[in-house]
Amino acid sequence: MYSLLLFLLSVLSMNELIIGELSLSKESPAGSFSNMNLENLNEMDIQEITRGEISSERFDSLDVKFVGNWPFGYSYAAEIDSARNLAFCGSGGGIYILDVSTPGSPVKLSEIRTRGVVHGLLYEKSNQRLYITARETGIELWNVANSVNPEKLGSYDTPGEAWKVAVSGNYAYVADGWMGLRVIDISTLSNPTEVGSYDTPSNALGIAVSGNYAYVADGDSGLRVIDISDPESPSEVGSCDTPGWAWNVAISGSYAYVADEGSGLQVIDISTLSNPTLAGSCDTPGSAFNITLYGNYAFVADYGSGLRIINISTPSNPTEAGYYNTPGYAWNVVVSGSYAYVADGGSGLQIINISTPSNPIPEGSYDTPYWAYGVAVSGDYAFVADYASLQVIDISTPSNPTLAGYYDTPGLALSVAVSGDYAFVADYVSGLRVIEISDPEHPSEIGHFDTPDYTYDVAVSGNYAYVADWNSGLQIIDLSTPSNPTLADSFDTPGWAHGVAVSGDYAFVADMDSGLHVINISDPENPWKVSSYAIPGRVEDVAVSGDYLYAVYNYFGLRVVDISDPEHPSEAGSCDTPGGALSVSVAGNYAFVADGRSGFRVIDISNPEDPTEAGYYDTPGEAWGVAVSGDYAYVADYDAGLQIYRNLLSGIEVEYKDGEKVLKVNQNLFLSTAEVALSGAEFPITLNVFDITGRVREKTIIYNSSPVNIGADLAPGIYFVRVEGFEPAKITKLR
Repeated sequence: MYSLLLFLLSVLSMNELIIGELSLSKESPAGSFSNMNLENLNEMDIQEITRGEISSERFDSLDVKFVGNWPFGYSYAAEIDSARNLAFCGSGGGIYILDVSTPGSPVKLSEIRTRGVVHGLLYEKSNQRLYITARETGIELWNVANSVNPEKLGSYDTPGEAWKVAVSGNYAYVADGWMGLRVIDISTLSNPTEVGSYDTPSNALGIAVSGNYAYVADGDSGLRVIDISDPESPSEVGSCDTPGWAWNVAISGSYAYVADEGSGLQVIDISTLSNPTLAGSCDTPGSAFNITLYGNYAFVADYGSGLRIINISTPSNPTEAGYYNTPGYAWNVVVSGSYAYVADGGSGLQIINISTPSNPIPEGSYDTPYWAYGVAVSGDYAFVADYASLQVIDISTPSNPTLAGYYDTPGLALSVAVSGDYAFVADYVSGLRVIEISDPEHPSEIGHFDTPDYTYDVAVSGNYAYVADWNSGLQIIDLSTPSNPTLADSFDTPGWAHGVAVSGDYAFVADMDSGLHVINISDPENPWKVSSYAIPGRVEDVAVSGDYLYAVYNYFGLRVVDISDPEHPSEAGSCDTPGGALSVSVAGNYAFVADGRSGFRVIDISNPEDPTEAGYYDTPGEAWGVAVSGDYAYVADYDAGLQIYRNLLSGIEVEYKDGEKVLKVNQNLFLSTAEVALSGAEFPITLNVFDITGRVREKTIIYNSSPVNIGADLAPGIYFVRVEGFEPAKITKLR
């Protein structure tokens, strides 16, 4: 089991490392941990640490560390501070804080990043506090008194998926999906703690609190009424099953108003809490996901049917007064004064003038990114194809990526390849778009080529782009004049071309149900098929490294194909993945697979005949695309934007300095040795390795600046590397 145990190493300061949540520093007694001792770990402890349960990481992971994110994307939530003319717009895994003093021209003031996907916001005007429900990562509490520099106060990771939150007094009541109602004590903002819960029969998706009762929209179990007079022991007192799927609820007087998905608005009489009954309804044409009450009207976020305004002056007979079909998909709505603020999916925040409820009109909007499908990395920038645009992200500081620029493509940006000063975007119905990126802050289109069908993927080699064009197979585009790309030739594959990779004189086409096709492109104006290889499943994407091709087959995982003889490809090995494999990238001895809902997987391909999973990270969204640069994996995570992870299997280098002398220690926890290099010193020099009792276990003479390996004969444990002139460097041996 020691070979599987991973402690996440990162530098705290020049002389201190953190290993997971276990801290060792030069001031600590040799061998002491702040929290636990390695020698006392049993198999269950090791399994839990390996799975990330003891660490502060919320997401299940192995041998992979979260570094940073640019999580912005699809909008599911909105809130408003009418006193300060601020709107809070959920965007993927983040929030934009907007100045809406001029509703027609919102201006971004700042942003908040979370680790989950934001589905709910609650703003308390009295203390200028914002509560965020981020599904996988529970709730977060933020002080937004300074709208330009918001401050995180605390968080609590609920056991389920936090969809919505209501606050009363010192308690936050969370609709936590399949884990029901959770009651969180927030009297100490920096340390919220759960004090009670109630397991509702279905999925707790929405919540409202009034007096001593919480009203839970519980999916296919309708409305549940929970007595919270004792927050530590909530209990159900009544329920009313609605005809649809209850997503959210609002309370006014003796009535509960439920957004009931396919059954629109349901009005429930709660005058007798032990026996709530249906009082009236108003069917909406779309899917009612959220509801806000304002005056005599209920404002319903009706998904594909936009904003619906329903007159509820007679609760037993609610009638639609007006509507506005938003350009996207309405998920959430809040109202203040004459305006409704709609979280409109890929169309961001829509601001609707509702001063005349029978005739709402658009006033303004603020665009958010869409769904992150594909990613490419070049230098200090990641280029994300996010369905509606190309996003250019500055990754020079991986822990804090920032938006450099973007370009809205006319179609649906699904994939991107970068070569020199150009990004080439597979833009679905709009073919291939050529974007100049010499100025990353101002990317601009300089050319395009309309392919005959749907453009899904693109690879660039030399002066040619090789496009997977669905029913039109492989399209080869001459890029010698980027402003005027032209068709060189094409090859019509029998299936649906979905992915493409190029190596040498060959293009390898992932052709969905018809498998893999090898096309000779030595003459791009005269391509011809060399061979094909069929494997059960849908071939989504391919990557090539050396004599092997790595193909992902949706629910069949990773397949390794020997292409040393392109005329006779043959399967070398395979590794099933738990999700739906959508994209693959190869670097060194590892294949990185974007595995849909199962995040991204790291597959050891050092033996192509026996590829094995070596690591993974269960991302907050759905991993659709992955690119690798150095030790970092960049994941296009659908509605969670760009997520950046470090592959710990590649080792971690720590640098120590003493004047002109530099000591570098590189530790790969899954190899039996550590690598040490010394520069600027007078050689020869002695390196000693001590155990936790202070005994010398290994001595090495270093004669020059070339790296040396240490630790091959050491037993698993904690050791200290000592070189004269430097503080001890700590290493961990796991096998």
